[in-house]
Amino acid sequence: MITDVKDTCRLYTDLAWLWPLWGDASTQYAHYGEHVTGLVRRHARRPTRTLLDIGCGGGKNVLNLARHFEVTGVDLNPAMLAQAKALNPGCRFVEGDMRTFRLGRRFDAVLMDDAISHMSSRADFVAALRTAHAHLEPGGVMVATPDVTTETFRQNRTTTTTAAREGIDVVFVENVYDPDPADEHYETTVLYLIRDHGRLRIETDRWTMGIFALDAWRRVLHETDFEVHDSSYVVDEDAYTVFACIKPA
Repeated sequence: MITDVKDTCRLYTDLAWLWPLWGDASTQYAHYGEHVTGLVRRHARRPTRTLLDIGCGGGKNVLNLARHFEVTGVDLNPAMLAQAKALNPGCRFVEGDMRTFRLGRRFDAVLMDDAISHMSSRADFVAALRTAHAHLEPGGVMVATPDVTTETFRQNRTTTTTAAREGIDVVFVENVYDPDPADEHYETTVLYLIRDHGRLRIETDRWTMGIFALDAWRRVLHETDFEVHDSSYVVDEDAYTVFACIKPA
């Protein structure tokens, strides 16, 4: 019998201590940070000093962007924010839901990276983009990078990542699957193989993620009053569409 499986999101709670091992902030995230910075500089119609990272997670993008901007990070998860603060002691971090938070100020640039994928309904997706628009100065640039779109999704794709630190060896096994391609969400399942000084522990995790077609992205961005420019970001064998979105002055 098939039953509904609940989201667990343990990487943001009891397994949050694994996040620093999943991708090195100063190397693997640096190239993307330079790409974001280049898009902001290229498209901005105002000086760009401040940047808001919405869904900043553990602060790995912040580490690289803070070389170029005065960065504020927002995330819903306290465990992730604690890591972001420890990694970036000179930056400001605020707990907030990307659909609803309001800081009472605007920024020269906004980043919405893969955290936007957690918006698993069209209403949440629209609300998050409106939040970004509300926090952007006229003439500023929002950079948004979907993890996947309808056009790039690969059914049942499974990837593995290995990491080791201080006697801990971890294999992250990530699988994506869309049970119903007619709707706008899919599921991500992660298997963690954790060896603590050789002793094996196996944990699992699951999220429901949003997936939208490129035309839907463009339509919602235009309806939110952004001027939209597409670009491509390539890493290894993966190509991502990156939207540079200008708020009209």
